[in-house]
Amino acid sequence: MTQRADEERQDDAVPGRVRRSTGAVAGIAAVAAALGAAELVAGVIERAPSLVIAVGDVVVDSVPGWLERAAIATLGRADKPVLIGGVLLISVLVGAALGVLARRRFLPAAGGFVAFAALGVAAALTDPRATLPGALLVAVAGAAVGVGVLWSLIRTARADRAAGTAATPPAGPTGVAGATVAGPGRPPESDRRRFLVVAGGTTALAVLAGVGGYLLSGRERLGQLRAAIRLPAPFRQAGPVPAGADLEIPGLTPLFTPNERFYRIDTALRVPIVEPDGWQLEVRGMVDEPFTLSYAELMELPQIEADVTLACVSNEVGGDLVGNARWQGVPLRTLLDRAGLQEGATQLVGRSVDGFTAGFPVLTALDLEEAMVAVAMNGEPLPAEHGFPARLVVPGLYGYVSATKWLAAIELTGWDVDGYWIPRGWAKEGPIKTQARIDVPRPGSTVTAGRQPIAGVAWAPTRGIEGVEVRIDDGPWQPAELAEPLDVDCWRQWFLPWDAAPGRHVISARATDGRGEVQTDERTPVAPDGASGYPVIEVEVGR
Repeated sequence: MTQRADEERQDDAVPGRVRRSTGAVAGIAAVAAALGAAELVAGVIERAPSLVIAVGDVVVDSVPGWLERAAIATLGRADKPVLIGGVLLISVLVGAALGVLARRRFLPAAGGFVAFAALGVAAALTDPRATLPGALLVAVAGAAVGVGVLWSLIRTARADRAAGTAATPPAGPTGVAGATVAGPGRPPESDRRRFLVVAGGTTALAVLAGVGGYLLSGRERLGQLRAAIRLPAPFRQAGPVPAGADLEIPGLTPLFTPNERFYRIDTALRVPIVEPDGWQLEVRGMVDEPFTLSYAELMELPQIEADVTLACVSNEVGGDLVGNARWQGVPLRTLLDRAGLQEGATQLVGRSVDGFTAGFPVLTALDLEEAMVAVAMNGEPLPAEHGFPARLVVPGLYGYVSATKWLAAIELTGWDVDGYWIPRGWAKEGPIKTQARIDVPRPGSTVTAGRQPIAGVAWAPTRGIEGVEVRIDDGPWQPAELAEPLDVDCWRQWFLPWDAAPGRHVISARATDGRGEVQTDERTPVAPDGASGYPVIEVEVGR
C-alpha cells in the first residue's frame, strides 16, 4: 500500500477528519475564488493591478536572457499565454497544498493565502502604473475570499465526514475472500457529491469573476474612444500605392499587413489600457526645454505618413515576426527641435507606461524624416495591442531598440544608459539586416507539376531592395521579378515562374539591398543582433 493510501486510511479511521484529496480540492477551489475576486476588483478599481499579471511580469523581468530567447524561439506568440498558464498552474498547486494543510492546521494555511497576497502586492508595485492602495485592495479582497472559501469548504467536508460516520454501521468481518464492507470513515456518496458540487460551483463563479474583471478592465471603453477619434490630415502624405506594387499572388503576404495580423512581441503580459484623456508624453533628460504634451496637443502638431516595415530581432530566417504598415504621426525631429538638445545627448530612450525602455542613436532620429511618434496605423488610431495612444516608429532598427509602445516619455541620455534588452544579452545597436522570405510555395507543401510561382517578400529598411535571386536545388541563382517599389523603408514583393518537375526540391532565396550588399549566407542565431542566412524550404512536386 502506498504512503498516500495509508494516510487516507488513517484519515478514514478518525471521525470528522477530512481526507487529503478532499482538502486538496478545497484548496484549489479557494485559490480559484481568491484569484477570481482579485481580478474582479482589479477590473473595477482604476489603476488596481492584476496580481497574476504582476507576478508574471516579475518572472519576465527576472529570468536570464538566454531563457527569454529560448521561450520566444520555441513558443513565438504563445509565450505570454504559456507564462500566464504557468503562473495559474503554480497557484493551483500551492492551493492544493494549503488545502491539505488546512485539514489539521487551518491558521497556517490561511497565513499561506496572506503571504501569497503580499507577494502579489510586492510584484504589482514594480509596475509604475500600479498604486499601493489599489494593490492592497486587490490583495485583501483575494486573500479574504480565498480564506473564507477554504474555511467554508473544510467545514462542509468535516460535517459530511461526521454525518457519514454517524450514519454508517460498524464494519463487520470480511470472512468471504474479496468481500468489502464500508468502513466508518467513508461518507455516503451523496455527501461527497454535495461537497464536489459546492467546490465546483465555487470554482465556476471564480472563473466568471475573473472574466468579468477582464471585461471591466477598460478594453471595451477604449475601443469606443478609439472609434471616436478623427485623425488629422498629414501635411506630408505617403502617396498612392503604385500599380504593380502588390502582386496579389495567392499565398503571398500582402503589401500592407492588416492590423489584426501584424506581429506582436513585447514584454507586456496584458495589453496596457491607456485612455487618451489621462495620457501625457514627457520629453525630458538632456534637453534645454523639457515639456509635456497631452494627447490633444500631440494630435494638433503637424503629422506625416510613412510606409515602414518593422521587424523583431527574434525573427528567425524565413520567420513571420515582420510586418509592413502605413504609419501616421509626429516626426521625432519636430519634438527634438522644440526641446533643444544638450551636448552629450547621444541617445534617445523611449519609456513605456509599463516601464519598458528602448534606446537608439539621436542621430538616427534627426537624420530620418520618417522616424516618428506614431498615433495611427493603416488609417486608424493605433490598436491597443500596437501601442495606443502613441508609440515610436523608427525605420531600419529592430523593435527591441526602437519600437517603444504605449509611449510615456522620450528621454535624451548619454550612450551609457541601457534599454531593457541590452543587459539581457542583446546588442546595443540593432540595424535590420537585409532579408528575403519565401511565402509561396509553403515549406513542406506538395504542389502540382508544371508552371508554379515561387514568391515572397524582401526587406532592408532605409536601403530598399534592388534584387532577389532564387536557386532551385543545386542550380544557378536566377533573378526574380520584383514588384514596383513603394518606399525604401518597406518590403518589396517578388516572384519567379517555375516549371516544377516531379520530385522533392530545395528552394533558396537571397536579396540585394539598395547599397548593392547581398544577403549573407552565413547562418547565425537571432541573438545578439538578428538572424542571418538564406531562407531555404523543401517542397514536393506531384505528378
